[in-house]
Parts: sequence; structure tokens; C-alpha cells
Amino acid sequence: MDNAQARIDMAPLPGMRELRRRSNLVQQFVRFLSLNWTMYRLAKHHG
Repeated sequence: MDNAQARIDMAPLPGMRELRRRSNLVQQFVRFLSLNWTMYRLAKHHG
């Protein structure tokens, strides 16, 4: 377990720009719609 914790501790922290992007609800909603549209198209194509 110590190895896993050491790797977690060494992981880079997100910058302010990344944190702002992650907390922007409009951008999250657009990404959500985009992902759902892609999954719909794949299901429609293979179904």
C-alpha cells in the first residue's frame, strides 16, 4: 500500500485554469450533451 500512496502523493495537482474548467457547470453540461450524442450515434449505427 505504501507504493500506491507514494504514487498518489507524487501526482501533479491541477492548476487554477483546470479547476475553473472542472467547476464550470455550463461547460460540463455541453460536454455531457456531446458525450450522450456520441453514444446515441454509436448505438444507432450498431443497433
